[in-house]
Amino acid sequence: MDVCYNKLFKLLIDKNMKKSEFRLAVGLSPNTLAKLSNNENVSMDVIVRICRFLDCTVDEILDIVPRPENGTTEGVKS
Repeated sequence: MDVCYNKLFKLLIDKNMKKSEFRLAVGLSPNTLAKLSNNENVSMDVIVRICRFLDCTVDEILDIVPRPENGTTEGVKS
């Protein structure tokens, strides 16, 4: 299974918030923001901090998507 943070970034657009502003407000490192942008795994602590800051639930910021059979990310929805 893979993770997709497209919902998070759509939520930031809806709130008219830049990624850099979001990163500073939540206290994320540049590397963690890069992981989120690349749909890579981050710690549960990061997910909790994001949800508390945005006052939302986990399902509002990420999707768990199955990996395609060939191991690529072609099946990840935008």
